[in-house]
Amino acid sequence: MNRRPDGTPLVHTRPARIALAALVLAATGALTVTFVSGGGRGTADAATSLDQFVPIEKVPPNVRVPQPAAGASTGRFTVDCGTNGNGKFSPDNPVAQPGIRNGAEHVHDFVGNLAITANSSNVDLDASGTTCRNGDKSSYFWPVVRIDRSVRNDDQVRQALAQTQPMVVCPSVGKRLRAVPTGARGTVDRLLADLDRQQAAANQRMTASRGRIDAAFNREVTDALRARRAATIRQISTTVTAAGGNQPGLVSLVECDVSYDDMHARMPAGAHRASVTAAQAANPRIQCPTVRDKLPGVPAGALAEVNRNLDELDRQLSEANERLVTSRGQGGPAFVDNAILGPLRAKRIAVLDRIAIAIGRQAARPQGLDAFATCTLDQAPGTPGNAPTTAAPTTAAAPTTAAVLPDPQGPDLELPGNTGGIVRPAQVLIEYRGNPVSRVVPMPKFLRALTGDAKPTSRGPANARATWTCSGFADRLADKYPICPAGSQVQRVHDFPGCWDGRNIDSDNHRNHVAFADRATGACPQGFRAIPQLRITVGYDIPRDVQLKGQYALDSFPEENHNPFSDHNDFVNVNSAQTMQRIATCINKGKNCS
Repeated sequence: MNRRPDGTPLVHTRPARIALAALVLAATGALTVTFVSGGGRGTADAATSLDQFVPIEKVPPNVRVPQPAAGASTGRFTVDCGTNGNGKFSPDNPVAQPGIRNGAEHVHDFVGNLAITANSSNVDLDASGTTCRNGDKSSYFWPVVRIDRSVRNDDQVRQALAQTQPMVVCPSVGKRLRAVPTGARGTVDRLLADLDRQQAAANQRMTASRGRIDAAFNREVTDALRARRAATIRQISTTVTAAGGNQPGLVSLVECDVSYDDMHARMPAGAHRASVTAAQAANPRIQCPTVRDKLPGVPAGALAEVNRNLDELDRQLSEANERLVTSRGQGGPAFVDNAILGPLRAKRIAVLDRIAIAIGRQAARPQGLDAFATCTLDQAPGTPGNAPTTAAPTTAAAPTTAAVLPDPQGPDLELPGNTGGIVRPAQVLIEYRGNPVSRVVPMPKFLRALTGDAKPTSRGPANARATWTCSGFADRLADKYPICPAGSQVQRVHDFPGCWDGRNIDSDNHRNHVAFADRATGACPQGFRAIPQLRITVGYDIPRDVQLKGQYALDSFPEENHNPFSDHNDFVNVNSAQTMQRIATCINKGKNCS
């Protein structure tokens, strides 16, 4: 349910607006997009088109609050995690696209968990440090806002889309498996090959969408693929369990997405300023070879020990990436090699040796695992980003490989199509709030949640949410960029689902395990229970002349082209059970706590 900053739910009465210069709504509701607009910017002058900007005074009040009933939980718990002062920026999408590097194709602000990347396991997250003052290791992240006073050329976007082949991108299951028992290895390998064939077939279908964006067709392809992947992944989990292994958490790897990465590659050089290509990449991270997909079948007696050591490899990488963030600027040019990469390699050699010994006690000892000990610092300009594990279509008209997206580069961490200086938040307010009709139960640890939709153009607007307002205007939220009165901050208000199914920490589409409460009553849907409802309010001091000229915008996927309705926020709960119980108790008692 949409809510304003003071806790009241939003009744969104205005039709959803999507930043499109041309669209066709068929009688069935199918959405076919042939061109994405420039987020309020014209092609001749950055100030000539303000279609995606609105004076906040012109947005009618559209927020109301259900009256608390008997048994309501009316408290509030706030967490101070800062405003990303450490500069943890990343184009990873750890919740929606786990295991896919640069999956967002735009840059996120991260606060809280210091180590999180697209490849983080729960073990990584739990081992991390945090920016939160109360020790909360949760990860909170949202797309950055930029100010770009240069002119955006929509013709370049149109031309890039006309040549783009959409590709289906899926998380790699093999790289996220725990130890596979010897008796299950052959079946698991066959099922992994089935996943590759399913993805290849989906990409074959996507050739019908070359040069255009068709949200209904995209949903048809990805929904069918999700059903097949879910069945195959369940078979993998069942096979491993039946053979004596333990393979939880694979549901997070079911969902695939349609990527328009190729639009980046086809944008002319002028669209990604020359100054960027001359600068060092601004998103360094440590990359280590994957080990889980390199192991043979593991004897039953060695499974527990091998899994402990695989988890230890995750912890080591987490600690190294965290130190990379917290030690930025320390030492000379050899600091990372001597203080981080060298010790990490030594630790990995010891762990890999323990894995080989554990397997070798009961079967042939695997050889050559030391080859996976050496990690590297990935920060060179133009370093290939995410090359999705995508089986390419076989038709001559389609590309043979998915596009390679560079890492964010230069002092502004720019990507093609996402340029300009990043505006650091002036304020970030993280609140856990109650439910107007019932008590709340603690969230489970490692719960994943999304709010909003980063792709309302290519997926459709069903999950998109109005988030924009100005300080002092808590009674209204807009789906356009607000123009605020002098002295008022631009704000984004992200309300997360406040209801949980009581069982799962994730689901195959990353949404079905949680739900929004009824907008009129505040009650959770049948079968769901109220949890502390997360709200994140991000405030910015943006010069008013920049607002009036339409010169600030979200980072976005290329097909969205800075659509304000693509605003979104992601969350992984890494609060300890004790802290989450304290949060729930505070809220249930009607107190304000921190």
